Amino acid sequence: MAADAAKNTVEQIVSASNVAFKDGVDKTLSALNEANAASKKNMEAVVASVTAATKGAEALGAQAMAFSKSAFDTQVSAARSLAGAKSVQEVLELQTAFAKSAVEAYVAEMGKMTETVSASLKETLAPLNERMTATVEKLQAVR
Repeated sequence: MAADAAKNTVEQIVSASNVAFKDGVDKTLSALNEANAASKKNMEAVVASVTAATKGAEALGAQAMAFSKSAFDTQVSAARSLAGAKSVQEVLELQTAFAKSAVEAYVAEMGKMTETVSASLKETLAPLNERMTATVEKLQAVR
C-alpha cells in the first residue's frame, strides 16, 4: 500500500509538472506571438508615417516651385512695366504697386505653406499616435 501511495504521489507530481510546463510554454508562445504582432503593427505605422511625410514634402516642394515660377513671371512683368515708364513718378508708382503685391503674395503663400506643413505633420504623426495609444491602452489593461 505504501508503494501504491508513493507511486500515486509521484504520478500526481509528474502530471502537475507536465501541466505547469505546458501552460508555461503556451503562455510564452502567446506572448511571443503578441510581441511579433505588435512589432509588425509598429513597423507598418512607421512606413505609413514616412509615406505621409514624403507626400507632404513633395506637396510643399511643388507648392514652392509653383510660387517661385509665379513670382519670377511677376518680376519680369514688373521689370517690363518699369522699363516702359515715361516719368520718375510713374516708376515710383509702378515700383510701389509691385512691392505691395509682392509682399501680399509672399504672405499669402507662407500661409498656404504653413497649412501644408501642418496637414502633413498631422498625417505623418497619426499612425505613430495610434500605435502609442494602443500601447498605453494595453499597458493600462495589464495593470
